Amino acid sequence: MGLAVGDALGAPLEFLTATEVRAKYGVLRDMTGGGWLSLQPGHVTDDTQMSLCVARSLCERGWSPRDIAERFAVWMKSRPVDVGNTCRRGIRRYIAHGTVHGPPNPGDAGNGAAMRMTPVALASLADREVLARWAVEQGHITHNHPLSDAACVLVGTLVHLACTGHTRSRMREEALAAIRRYPSLQFERYRGQCSAYVVETIQTVLHHFFATESLEECLIATVNVGGDADTAGAIVGTIAGAYYGVGAIPRRWRRRLDQALVRELLDLADRLVGQSPLGRRLRA
Repeated sequence: MGLAVGDALGAPLEFLTATEVRAKYGVLRDMTGGGWLSLQPGHVTDDTQMSLCVARSLCERGWSPRDIAERFAVWMKSRPVDVGNTCRRGIRRYIAHGTVHGPPNPGDAGNGAAMRMTPVALASLADREVLARWAVEQGHITHNHPLSDAACVLVGTLVHLACTGHTRSRMREEALAAIRRYPSLQFERYRGQCSAYVVETIQTVLHHFFATESLEECLIATVNVGGDADTAGAIVGTIAGAYYGVGAIPRRWRRRLDQALVRELLDLADRLVGQSPLGRRLRA
């Protein structure tokens, strides 16, 4: 739910600068729709749609990167409202050659793999080894770059910690540990930039998650930076949603979403957690 809400809230601000956001909206606090995609209020984009492909695959087939890639291909052929350039390139490779995982590419350091980590994190609760393997395998369908890999694992790990009741201090420790391995992800001297480059996206997400005190404040602060606002909103919505819980999502935002989508999101979340290592242990 946090993923979809952050996506829909940020979508109208995509490609605007923070200055342009302030000039047009002051501070955007509601799902207005519009933007360069001319979306209706509450409509989601590729961030949520690709995550749904992953979630449906996990629920129906278990872990199968090929099935995920096939669902991406079907989705792209349906002419969605938006497809990121790197995602498009990876899906076209799969369609043309049948290769599930692309080769390492210096141009793959985008945020399109990290944005779809929600279902992977839920289905792997709370097994970090499974999370790390699945995060990289799903990422390499479209993005094969060490920074993308690191971002995917970090986002999933933060969701694991939040879902299992850890504090923000513990989550911050995990973020700082990742930064020691990948210093470019440093967020404590945040420069206020948010592009599709995964480093800037993760810096934006971490800065605002740790600098705010509620899900609403967190998502509003994040998307009003502009830039790749829908993806930053989706990723921070994932982490904040896991930490604060679905009850923290403002009702005015939830009502804007398509209610069939809301029902599917909640059902998929339950199923993914239920089939996770943690879910199986709890049932045993």
